Amino acid sequence: MPSYDAFLLLSFGGPEGPDDVLPFLENVTRGRGVPRERLEAVAEHYYAVGGVSPINAQCREMLKSIAAAFGEAGIDLPLYWGNRNWDPFLAGTVRQLKADGARRVIAFATSAYSSYSACRQYLDDIDRAVAEAGDGAPRIDKIRPYYARPGFIGPFAASVEAALAELPAAARDGARLVFTAHSVPLGMAASSGSVRAGSALPGAVGGRYAAELREASRLITERVRGSHPFDLVFQSRSGPPSVPWLEPDVNDHLAALANGTQTNGEPLPEGPPPGVVAVPVGFVSDHMEVVHDLDVEAAQTAASLGLPFARAQAPGLTPEFAAMVAELVAERIASEDGADDDLANFCPADCCRYVPSRPGRGA
Repeated sequence: MPSYDAFLLLSFGGPEGPDDVLPFLENVTRGRGVPRERLEAVAEHYYAVGGVSPINAQCREMLKSIAAAFGEAGIDLPLYWGNRNWDPFLAGTVRQLKADGARRVIAFATSAYSSYSACRQYLDDIDRAVAEAGDGAPRIDKIRPYYARPGFIGPFAASVEAALAELPAAARDGARLVFTAHSVPLGMAASSGSVRAGSALPGAVGGRYAAELREASRLITERVRGSHPFDLVFQSRSGPPSVPWLEPDVNDHLAALANGTQTNGEPLPEGPPPGVVAVPVGFVSDHMEVVHDLDVEAAQTAASLGLPFARAQAPGLTPEFAAMVAELVAERIASEDGADDDLANFCPADCCRYVPSRPGRGA
């Protein structure tokens, strides 16, 4: 039976003051050839809220909730936290784990889906940090994507109902649910996931990112009271126009809905919706991309169209989410097979492979 010495929360990281913003964005975009003026434009989103991303504070709260859930579940593991792009950096956390004598660590990422940036890049981050720590560094096992777990779906459904209640009374019945996720290049979307025998999820052999998002959106909608049509759209595109990314964009979609159509021009049988609830299904917490792209940009778009708009909260700070983390850890501890190819617990070694485009290499 696998024996773990510690639990590791993996996350993206974010600036915690104005002086952190540009260095953080440089970390995020390193090697991608993003122009300085683009970084400065994005930095303004952070400066507008004091230069502080919500994500690090949310991770601290999440760790407190997970610690409480571990206590209730009888899981006795110290908790650590490491980020990809800002303090506390994962490399430093792995060095601390090594210094503390940890030999085997179970890791949970604040990303619920299969794709390069949501899954594989965290695995690469782990490999790099372990190599940098050198001899004696712990083995780190990353828990699988968890997009369909009740602890993820249930809190989302509850927050959708709360958001529906924020709409004007006349806009609630039949309001459309617009599920949003971070757009990615089509090549990345096609490469996400891996072969899993017996999987019933459409698109399970490659391209799991969009298929998993659609499945999560369906599961959430089924739990919401009333009849609400739903769509899956995308946000936060950051690549050059020459590279195709997942579409439609949430703002384009809102404009189409206000005209009684889908983004492709196909008429909606029921006509324009009386209201819209945006659901950040692709995100675990209400971090900067949710706050700016939905609460600011999408909300402004909806207001300009005269479309009643509300936004559901992400589930990461709920007790149900923390209990789900404890369940996933307990399942792994109880597993009779600790092998890396145990698809019930971990991704296979070749999952979500993708070679991002780089300047000079074309699209």
